[in-house]
Amino acid sequence: MDEKIFLCSICNINSGTCKEDCKFCSQSVRYKADIDRYKQKDIKLIQEEAITARDNGALGFCLVTATKGLTPKSLEFVCTVAKAVLEVAPNLRLIACNGTASLEQLLTLKAAGIKAYNHNLETSEAFYSEICTTHPWSERYETCQNVNKSGLVLISGGIFGLGETQADRESMLASLVSLNPTSVPINFYHHNEALDLTPNSLSIEEGLELIQLTRNTLPNAERIMVAGGRELMFGERQNEIFSHGANSIVIGNYLTTSGRLMSKDLDMLKDLDLEVAKKVQ
Repeated sequence: MDEKIFLCSICNINSGTCKEDCKFCSQSVRYKADIDRYKQKDIKLIQEEAITARDNGALGFCLVTATKGLTPKSLEFVCTVAKAVLEVAPNLRLIACNGTASLEQLLTLKAAGIKAYNHNLETSEAFYSEICTTHPWSERYETCQNVNKSGLVLISGGIFGLGETQADRESMLASLVSLNPTSVPINFYHHNEALDLTPNSLSIEEGLELIQLTRNTLPNAERIMVAGGRELMFGERQNEIFSHGANSIVIGNYLTTSGRLMSKDLDMLKDLDLEVAKKVQ
């Protein structure tokens, strides 16, 4: 485990257009959540966000599309965005998160400058049908396998607080072990009133224990990243995640929810005497 903290920022380059029925996701058109919806974010705005992320210490910059998977049109847009970002921030490590992807599509992204691909398992195979019925868990697993075949760095994790059991959590982590991801993003369900799921009822102590469980189960992962829901889940105790195995966080805003000021996260790390990673290992 790297003792330096890896910072990552995410950019929603296509928002709220997904037709899938994932019950945890406000970007599904089925639930009519009150969020910004657009097919393509302005490239100049994406470049500005990339520069801000870089200037605040982020090494990773993730290009996210709210779709089930890549289409020829969305693949072309992600590649165009990747090249545009690298023009203004060539040292950023570009990550793509675009849903289901074939090996051929992943190789196209790789050729455009993408270094890693994020596709989360979300939860256990057994519980998955309780939170999504429009595509199977096996499709998610297969995409992760394709990432490994492509030579891109695999980033894969899941969400806690969806109503799953402890056995489900352990099963998801066991599946992740079989995929050997470099980075494991752990999200905590952030409820939106438009969604049918019950709000996350995990306590702070349970959340910290799940981070530790993830680290213990995946000791070879370079990074355990606490991502979506961090601020809501841990509040004033966010600093404790690092003593429980986390060595990476998302800074700035998330896909449809606001994070806290990047400067506050940097101040937190400084107060903890934790060094921000300056390069990818």
